[in-house]
Amino acid sequence: MPAIVVVGAQWGDEGKGKVVDLLSPHADVVVRYAGGANAGHTLVVKGEKLVLHLIPSGILHEGCECIVGQGCVADPETLVEEIDALEARGVSTAGRLWIADRTHVVMPQHKLVDGLREAADGKIGTTKRGIGMAYEDKVGRRGVRVGDLIRPGLAEKVGANLAAWEPRVKALGGELPSAEEIARGLRALGERLESYVADGAGRVAEALAAEKKVLLEGAQGTMLDVDHGTYPFVTSSNAISGGACTGAGVGPTQIRKVIGITKAYTTRVGGGPFPTELEDAAGEKLRAAGAEFGATTGRPRRCGWLDGPALRYAVQVNGMTSIALTKLDVLAAVDAIDVCTGYRLDGEVLAQPPFDAMSRVEPVYETSEGFPGAELGPCREREALPEAARRYVDRIAELVGCPIDIISVGPDREETIGLSDPFAG
Repeated sequence: MPAIVVVGAQWGDEGKGKVVDLLSPHADVVVRYAGGANAGHTLVVKGEKLVLHLIPSGILHEGCECIVGQGCVADPETLVEEIDALEARGVSTAGRLWIADRTHVVMPQHKLVDGLREAADGKIGTTKRGIGMAYEDKVGRRGVRVGDLIRPGLAEKVGANLAAWEPRVKALGGELPSAEEIARGLRALGERLESYVADGAGRVAEALAAEKKVLLEGAQGTMLDVDHGTYPFVTSSNAISGGACTGAGVGPTQIRKVIGITKAYTTRVGGGPFPTELEDAAGEKLRAAGAEFGATTGRPRRCGWLDGPALRYAVQVNGMTSIALTKLDVLAAVDAIDVCTGYRLDGEVLAQPPFDAMSRVEPVYETSEGFPGAELGPCREREALPEAARRYVDRIAELVGCPIDIISVGPDREETIGLSDPFAG
């Protein structure tokens, strides 16, 4: 049974948590393949809010196995906190949650450097959770992996890592804790997590060989991908669907479908270009109606109209086979809806994002009829949507060249149109 990838199609915060939560009952295994605790998946189940940063939302479904893959960077303290919170809620994790032993660890020095850099510069607008620094260590071959937490030699690895960071920390006016102190804390966390540590890629391979249904879950979004996003205002990992191959340990021939998640409008958090950003009353309406505040940081998200060229690009680089459109109900807060169909740059209209001039492009808009005040939450079929809403959905699919199979019309699980078994057919 080939795997399915769920990937963010914008700058993150598209509602992947809800979509994965909806698809997980059809899956046997859910694998998180990229990112760290800088991602936050907000779920609303029977009116109760739950935020997960590292553990896949499939953990809420009994019988579903979850894996944090080696493409992620894991903060062991966050993992322990999430496990404890789930257990307190009555969600069992033993024998169902696995952390790949090759997953790199986010350590205290990473968070320290992240905060110092943001204080000194602040252009990127990171979550200050040390994600980028952990990926730096991974690529620099000086990282500490989850498997190291439960093996001898941890203090030596931590000491070597601290020696590499010391000059930069001092230059930024900070002071590092001792290697012994960090190693002691990591070892204690490793002991808590020992029963969860496994060969992540091996477990995925076994699941696929046994014809199990595997769902590969990304973090952040396409436009934050380190290779394909709005560099340098990006995350430090490969958020696109291709990252699932390295991050989960599967070959591309084992992926059957790619489901892209996009809001019916566009948001982003942190610095960087945002061509369709609304810095007026319409933007405030979208933020208020969509509760657009970061699940991880609480920061207000920048809001704007749907960016067609960026979404078209995301369809291309991810090889999307279908789209899940979220927060369509939020657009009932505005009278008319603009959608960006292209970018004007130096007198030329572009169909996709340019290499390095996103901050200079001018969005080309077309206006669609709105559906102000409409109650979309009770709709369970497309035909029940207002005609203007149906036309808007159809126009997005036409504009980006990809069918829209799932439509979210509210935050709760049940407020969804078009949900079916993604592994069928």
